[in-house]
Amino acid sequence: MKTSEKYQEQAQMLANRVKKRFKHLYTRFTKQNLQVFRLYDWDIPEIRAVVDWYAGHLVVAEYARKQSEPDWLPQMGRAVAQALDVPQENLHLKIRKAGIKDGTRYQRINTKNKKIPMWERDLQFLVNPSDYVDTGLFSDHRDTRMMVRQMARDKDFLNLYCYTGAFTCYAAKGGAASTLSVDRSETAITWVKENLALNNLSAPCHSQVRMDTFDFLKKALWLKHRYDLAVVDPPSYSTTRMADKHFDIAKDYPFLLNQVFKLMRPGSTVFFSTNHQNFSMAENRLDAADIKEITRETIPEDYISKKKQIHRCWQITCQGQ
Repeated sequence: MKTSEKYQEQAQMLANRVKKRFKHLYTRFTKQNLQVFRLYDWDIPEIRAVVDWYAGHLVVAEYARKQSEPDWLPQMGRAVAQALDVPQENLHLKIRKAGIKDGTRYQRINTKNKKIPMWERDLQFLVNPSDYVDTGLFSDHRDTRMMVRQMARDKDFLNLYCYTGAFTCYAAKGGAASTLSVDRSETAITWVKENLALNNLSAPCHSQVRMDTFDFLKKALWLKHRYDLAVVDPPSYSTTRMADKHFDIAKDYPFLLNQVFKLMRPGSTVFFSTNHQNFSMAENRLDAADIKEITRETIPEDYISKKKQIHRCWQITCQGQ
């Protein structure tokens, strides 16, 4: 089969799969006021793509490989957009890379600077579908965010690696006494502030710190900060902290989490999550009272995949200091 014919066949297969999935999910998710959801994630072995719906916008990404062809992704994107009657200006194509050598999640790939509000239940979040590989909202954690919201009332909440602050907004909406969002990216911290303002949640008790997480932990321990509830959702890899040392969640999570635990009050809760596909938790290396994996409860139906888990998540009860 010629390459052009093969691509055409794959594009039609993808379009058919996405259209069927959209029909299955759209009405039910609309009733829940969920405007962002996943339609496809490498379900067909030869079609290495992921397709996400953003209220009339489509983000279609290819999982990069050495033999990737420049014409393949645009053809897949056009077919999917046509199947769902999405105009070309609302189609956003991305290349997804994995591993420590492939750059940071905040690296800019476009300069349209257009953020669009999207509903997730009774909260709104600004997404930028074009300028970064990630759009500003990780919808796979929408159910985890609801867990945080239900536990947040009158709690002091810490959000490490906060990205654009979706967990922070849920905690604030749930009545948290205070929230502190920490990220090394100025772009992310600005985004947190915008999301809080969008939901009328801006207040002095909801603060942000632009700082490397490990530097923050060291300073917060010295200042004797204490929290009742925390979310720790780090990248799998990071090269930004020290030029000669990589952060690798598979190796460095015990030190990271044990430092977090030192800031937590007795009986407090830490939600820890990672999307590292080969992650293994050694519970005996953590100074915690109880560790429970809750991955199944935190992955929504549109992210359930036979091929991989979009993330893994634990609810950890702290002994406190």
